Amino acid sequence: MKNSKSTQRMCVGCREMKEKKDLIRLVRTPEGDYALDPVGKMNGRGAYICRNAECMEKAVKNHGFQRSFKGNVPKEALTLLETELNRRK
Repeated sequence: MKNSKSTQRMCVGCREMKEKKDLIRLVRTPEGDYALDPVGKMNGRGAYICRNAECMEKAVKNHGFQRSFKGNVPKEALTLLETELNRRK
């Protein structure tokens, strides 16, 4: 019988490994645009973050998104992510 493992990813804010389904994914598409990936299957480079404001603050302060995307992230993308976090409260 196959032993199934849960998929885990690291939060760019708190840097803890968590279940993929418990995180939100921000994606830089091959065209260079940034979007939220609710399903986790979009093409492009992704970064995961917990669904709380504290991790968002840590990620911005510690440049977690810049580290994950290997460059600057537009403020519009971070605003989009903050809106999603506030909506899920």
